[in-house]
Amino acid sequence: MSKQDTQTQALRRRRHAASFKRELVERSLQPGASVSGIALENSINANVLFRWRREQLRATASEQHESTEQAVLLPVKLAATVTPTRQEAASPHLPMASGLIEIDIGAARVRLRGAVDEANVRCVLQALRAIA
Repeated sequence: MSKQDTQTQALRRRRHAASFKRELVERSLQPGASVSGIALENSINANVLFRWRREQLRATASEQHESTEQAVLLPVKLAATVTPTRQEAASPHLPMASGLIEIDIGAARVRLRGAVDEANVRCVLQALRAIA
């Protein structure tokens, strides 16, 4: 292929609007959607649509990763009294907790009694946030 043929081919390359790409990608991500069928209906190569999907999914994943690194404020409820669990009541050799922190995340509840290690709490909260 000569240099002139390459330049001519580059001039003939179609450019698609971002909204067009986004619409086709969203349609192709629907359950039961046929990427090849959607590409054929819109006169584009299926490989092009697959590339657009990869690009959008990567961009979305990086946006979600950035948003999860930001601080999140969670609601806090203060309890007037602390009722020991059965295990605590049955184990007299365990020292009584000097305080209690309860954190509800989705369907999970985290209870922290006594001295709290910040690194362990951070690890547990990050794991719960990932599954919530």
